[in-house]
Amino acid sequence: MNKENLNYHFEKSREYLNKAYQFQMKGQFEEAIINYKLSLDLHPSAEAHTFLGWTYSFLGDLDKAIDECKKAISLDPDFGNPYNDIGSYLIQKGEYDEALTYLDLAIKAKKYDNHHFAHFNIGRVLEYKGLWFEALEEYKTAVRLSPDYLLAKQHFNKLQGILN
Repeated sequence: MNKENLNYHFEKSREYLNKAYQFQMKGQFEEAIINYKLSLDLHPSAEAHTFLGWTYSFLGDLDKAIDECKKAISLDPDFGNPYNDIGSYLIQKGEYDEALTYLDLAIKAKKYDNHHFAHFNIGRVLEYKGLWFEALEEYKTAVRLSPDYLLAKQHFNKLQGILN
């Protein structure tokens, strides 16, 4: 395939990715899935696999969501989002120790701008495990990294209130 065709496929793939994301944000998940798959057919990307996984999670299919995130990691192991997402899905499944492994990988990922999400999710796991002071520290870190992160503030305040 020549450079012109590659550019076309890449650009068309991005169009489908953006369209899929818009459908997803409107709650039109089946349309989002179709468009994410069209994007991936043209140009596989870690981002498209991660967002497709996110869509599956909204439909309650956590196993498919995890599979998509693992595909994303295989394409770009430095992309942090799928690690955090897998951690979040594993928390929902009650698989806390495995979740911690993925959340730690999210924090260490070279291309990840949302470390506050991983710290918040680690805090959730630690709280579930009864490690409340460690959970408080993770929530505090999440708020320090993202001062407007309301959910982390709420969890921090709730847990701090229980401990006082």
